[in-house]
Amino acid sequence: MRPLPSRAVVFDFFGTLTDPAAEQERRPAFAATAGVLGIDPDVFYTAMAGSFPQRIVGAYGDTAATLLAVAKACGASPTPATLEAAVRTHHAGAERVRRPREGALDTVGTLRRLGYRTGLLSDCSSELCEAWATTPYAPLIDVPVFSWRERRRKPDPALYATVAARLGVPANECWYVGDGGSREHDGARRAGMRPVLVTNVAYPGVAAFRTDPDGFIPPHKVDELSELPALLSYSGD
Repeated sequence: MRPLPSRAVVFDFFGTLTDPAAEQERRPAFAATAGVLGIDPDVFYTAMAGSFPQRIVGAYGDTAATLLAVAKACGASPTPATLEAAVRTHHAGAERVRRPREGALDTVGTLRRLGYRTGLLSDCSSELCEAWATTPYAPLIDVPVFSWRERRRKPDPALYATVAARLGVPANECWYVGDGGSREHDGARRAGMRPVLVTNVAYPGVAAFRTDPDGFIPPHKVDELSELPALLSYSGD
Protein backbone atom coordinates (compact mmCIF):
# COMPACT_ATOMS: atom_id res chain seq x y z
CA MET A 1 0.00 0.00 0.00
CA ARG A 2 1.15 3.55 -0.72
CA PRO A 3 2.11 5.32 2.53
CA LEU A 4 0.04 8.26 3.69
CA PRO A 5 1.41 11.64 2.58
CA SER A 6 3.51 13.11 5.36
CA ARG A 7 2.67 16.47 6.87
CA ALA A 8 5.43 16.91 9.43
CA VAL A 9 9.14 16.34 9.95
CA VAL A 10 10.47 15.77 13.47
CA PHE A 11 14.19 16.31 13.98
CA ASP A 12 16.69 15.10 16.52
CA PHE A 13 18.92 17.97 17.64
CA PHE A 14 22.53 17.11 18.51
CA GLY A 15 24.44 15.69 15.56
CA THR A 16 21.45 16.19 13.29
CA LEU A 17 20.61 19.90 13.24
CA THR A 18 23.85 20.79 14.98
CA ASP A 19 27.32 20.44 13.50
CA PRO A 20 28.39 16.87 14.40
CA ALA A 21 32.01 18.02 14.74
CA ALA A 22 31.00 20.51 17.44
CA GLU A 23 30.58 17.65 19.89
CA GLN A 24 34.37 17.58 20.14
CA GLU A 25 34.13 20.95 21.89
CA ARG A 26 32.02 19.63 24.75
CA ARG A 27 34.97 18.51 26.87
CA PRO A 28 36.82 21.87 26.53
CA ALA A 29 33.55 23.63 27.36
CA PHE A 30 33.17 21.56 30.50
CA ALA A 31 36.79 22.32 31.35
CA ALA A 32 36.06 26.05 31.20
CA THR A 33 33.16 25.61 33.62
CA ALA A 34 35.35 23.48 35.88
CA GLY A 35 37.95 26.24 35.93
CA VAL A 36 35.44 28.77 37.21
CA LEU A 37 34.28 26.34 39.88
CA GLY A 38 37.85 25.48 40.90
CA ILE A 39 37.46 21.78 40.08
CA ASP A 40 39.93 19.56 38.26
CA PRO A 41 38.59 19.39 34.67
CA ASP A 42 38.91 15.62 34.41
CA VAL A 43 37.05 15.13 37.67
CA PHE A 44 34.33 17.53 36.54
CA TYR A 45 34.01 15.92 33.10
CA THR A 46 33.65 12.47 34.64
CA ALA A 47 30.93 13.73 36.96
CA MET A 48 29.05 15.49 34.17
CA ALA A 49 29.28 12.50 31.84
CA GLY A 50 28.18 10.15 34.56
CA SER A 51 25.19 12.30 35.46
CA PHE A 52 23.98 12.62 31.87
CA PRO A 53 21.04 10.17 32.23
CA GLN A 54 19.78 12.13 35.23
CA ARG A 55 20.50 15.58 33.84
CA ILE A 56 18.47 15.05 30.66
CA VAL A 57 15.33 14.16 32.59
CA GLY A 58 15.57 17.16 34.90
CA ALA A 59 16.65 15.31 38.01
CA TYR A 60 18.85 18.18 39.21
CA GLY A 61 16.75 21.13 38.11
CA ASP A 62 18.00 24.11 36.12
CA THR A 63 21.59 24.81 35.11
CA ALA A 64 22.49 26.60 38.32
CA ALA A 65 21.09 23.78 40.47
CA THR A 66 22.79 21.17 38.29
CA LEU A 67 26.21 22.81 38.48
CA LEU A 68 25.85 23.23 42.24
CA ALA A 69 24.98 19.54 42.67
CA VAL A 70 27.84 18.40 40.46
CA ALA A 71 30.29 20.78 42.15
CA LYS A 72 29.35 19.40 45.56
CA ALA A 73 29.74 15.85 44.24
CA CYS A 74 33.26 16.87 43.18
CA GLY A 75 34.03 18.24 46.64
CA ALA A 76 33.58 21.95 45.85
CA SER A 77 31.31 24.50 47.54
CA PRO A 78 31.01 27.47 45.18
CA THR A 79 29.80 30.82 46.47
CA PRO A 80 26.70 32.33 44.84
CA ALA A 81 28.90 34.67 42.81
CA THR A 82 31.11 31.83 41.63
CA LEU A 83 28.09 29.74 40.71
CA GLU A 84 26.60 32.61 38.74
CA ALA A 85 29.86 33.00 36.82
CA ALA A 86 29.99 29.26 36.20
CA VAL A 87 26.47 29.28 34.76
CA ARG A 88 27.44 32.05 32.33
CA THR A 89 30.55 30.13 31.28
CA HIS A 90 28.60 26.91 30.94
CA HIS A 91 25.96 28.53 28.73
CA ALA A 92 28.68 30.00 26.51
CA GLY A 93 30.22 26.57 26.12
CA ALA A 94 26.86 25.01 25.33
CA GLU A 95 26.32 27.59 22.61
CA ARG A 96 29.55 26.50 20.90
CA VAL A 97 28.52 22.85 21.03
CA ARG A 98 25.14 23.52 19.43
CA ARG A 99 26.34 25.54 16.45
CA PRO A 100 24.24 24.76 13.36
CA ARG A 101 25.19 22.10 10.90
CA GLU A 102 26.11 23.55 7.51
CA GLY A 103 22.91 24.02 5.52
CA ALA A 104 20.65 22.77 8.30
CA LEU A 105 18.74 25.99 8.83
CA ASP A 106 18.21 26.41 5.09
CA THR A 107 16.92 22.84 4.81
CA VAL A 108 14.42 23.28 7.61
CA GLY A 109 13.30 26.53 6.03
CA THR A 110 12.81 24.77 2.69
CA LEU A 111 10.67 22.08 4.30
CA ARG A 112 8.50 24.73 5.93
CA ARG A 113 8.02 26.46 2.57
CA LEU A 114 6.99 23.10 1.13
CA GLY A 115 4.23 22.97 3.71
CA TYR A 116 5.66 20.64 6.34
CA ARG A 117 5.13 21.25 10.02
CA THR A 118 8.43 20.96 11.90
CA GLY A 119 9.10 19.38 15.27
CA LEU A 120 12.07 18.69 17.49
CA LEU A 121 12.64 15.79 19.86
CA SER A 122 15.85 16.18 21.82
CA ASP A 123 17.47 14.35 24.69
CA CYS A 124 18.99 17.41 26.33
CA SER A 125 19.83 18.98 29.64
CA SER A 126 18.74 22.36 30.96
CA GLU A 127 21.12 24.53 28.92
CA LEU A 128 19.30 24.04 25.62
CA CYS A 129 15.87 24.59 27.17
CA GLU A 130 16.96 27.79 28.87
CA ALA A 131 18.55 29.21 25.71
CA TRP A 132 16.13 27.85 23.11
CA ALA A 133 14.24 31.06 22.37
CA THR A 134 17.49 32.86 21.51
CA THR A 135 18.84 30.18 19.17
CA PRO A 136 18.62 30.39 15.37
CA TYR A 137 16.66 27.14 15.40
CA ALA A 138 13.70 28.40 17.41
CA PRO A 139 11.96 30.41 14.62
CA LEU A 140 12.10 27.35 12.32
CA ILE A 141 10.72 24.71 14.67
CA ASP A 142 6.98 24.71 15.25
CA VAL A 143 7.03 22.30 18.18
CA PRO A 144 10.15 21.65 20.27
CA VAL A 145 9.95 18.77 22.75
CA PHE A 146 12.78 18.44 25.26
CA SER A 147 13.51 15.44 27.44
CA TRP A 148 14.50 17.79 30.29
CA ARG A 149 11.05 19.35 30.34
CA GLU A 150 9.09 16.15 29.75
CA ARG A 151 11.11 14.16 32.34
CA ARG A 152 11.48 11.35 29.81
CA ARG A 153 14.18 10.32 27.35
CA LYS A 154 14.18 8.60 23.99
CA PRO A 155 12.97 6.07 22.98
CA ASP A 156 10.09 6.55 25.44
CA PRO A 157 6.91 6.28 23.30
CA ALA A 158 5.31 9.15 25.21
CA LEU A 159 7.81 11.60 23.68
CA TYR A 160 6.87 10.65 20.11
CA ALA A 161 3.18 10.81 20.97
CA THR A 162 3.71 14.21 22.57
CA VAL A 163 5.45 15.81 19.60
CA ALA A 164 2.89 14.40 17.15
CA ALA A 165 -0.02 15.61 19.28
CA ARG A 166 1.43 19.10 19.66
CA LEU A 167 2.08 19.27 15.92
CA GLY A 168 -1.52 18.25 15.31
CA VAL A 169 -0.33 15.55 12.91
CA PRO A 170 -0.87 11.78 13.32
CA ALA A 171 2.37 9.89 13.93
CA ASN A 172 1.99 7.94 10.68
CA GLU A 173 2.13 11.24 8.79
CA CYS A 174 5.41 12.27 10.44
CA TRP A 175 8.98 11.66 9.34
CA TYR A 176 11.60 11.36 12.07
CA VAL A 177 15.15 12.47 11.17
CA GLY A 178 18.15 11.72 13.38
CA ASP A 179 21.73 10.46 13.55
CA GLY A 180 20.84 7.29 15.42
CA GLY A 181 21.61 7.84 19.10
CA SER A 182 19.35 6.89 21.99
CA ARG A 183 17.58 4.19 19.96
CA GLU A 184 15.61 7.04 18.46
CA HIS A 185 14.81 5.41 15.13
CA ASP A 186 13.43 2.26 16.70
CA GLY A 187 11.32 4.49 18.95
CA ALA A 188 10.07 6.44 15.93
CA ARG A 189 9.25 3.24 14.04
CA ARG A 190 7.34 1.83 16.99
CA ALA A 191 5.45 5.10 17.30
CA GLY A 192 4.36 4.84 13.67
CA MET A 193 6.65 7.51 12.25
CA ARG A 194 8.88 7.04 9.22
CA PRO A 195 12.52 7.26 10.37
CA VAL A 196 15.42 8.67 8.34
CA LEU A 197 19.04 8.10 9.31
CA VAL A 198 21.49 10.98 8.91
CA THR A 199 24.66 8.95 8.36
CA ASN A 200 27.22 11.68 9.12
CA VAL A 201 29.73 9.86 6.93
CA ALA A 202 31.55 13.15 6.38
CA TYR A 203 32.27 13.37 10.11
CA PRO A 204 34.51 10.41 11.02
CA GLY A 205 34.66 9.63 14.70
CA VAL A 206 31.43 11.35 15.75
CA ALA A 207 29.66 8.02 16.26
CA ALA A 208 31.70 7.66 19.44
CA PHE A 209 29.68 10.52 20.92
CA ARG A 210 26.34 8.79 20.43
CA THR A 211 24.74 7.37 23.53
CA ASP A 212 22.70 4.17 23.44
CA PRO A 213 23.19 3.59 19.68
CA ASP A 214 20.25 2.29 17.70
CA GLY A 215 20.22 -1.33 16.56
CA PHE A 216 17.48 -0.55 14.04
CA ILE A 217 18.76 0.91 10.77
CA PRO A 218 16.04 2.73 8.81
CA PRO A 219 15.62 1.99 5.10
CA HIS A 220 15.70 5.73 4.38
CA LYS A 221 19.10 7.43 4.74
CA VAL A 222 20.76 10.74 3.87
CA ASP A 223 24.36 11.75 4.29
CA GLU A 224 23.48 15.43 4.67
CA LEU A 225 20.26 17.25 5.54
CA SER A 226 20.31 19.06 2.21
CA GLU A 227 19.28 15.71 0.64
CA LEU A 228 16.14 15.53 2.76
CA PRO A 229 13.62 17.48 0.64
CA ALA A 230 14.41 15.31 -2.37
CA LEU A 231 14.12 12.14 -0.31
CA LEU A 232 10.72 13.10 1.04
CA SER A 233 9.49 14.01 -2.43
CA TYR A 234 10.83 10.77 -3.92
CA SER A 235 9.22 8.72 -1.16
CA GLY A 236 5.74 9.59 -2.19
CA ASP A 237 4.74 12.95 -0.71
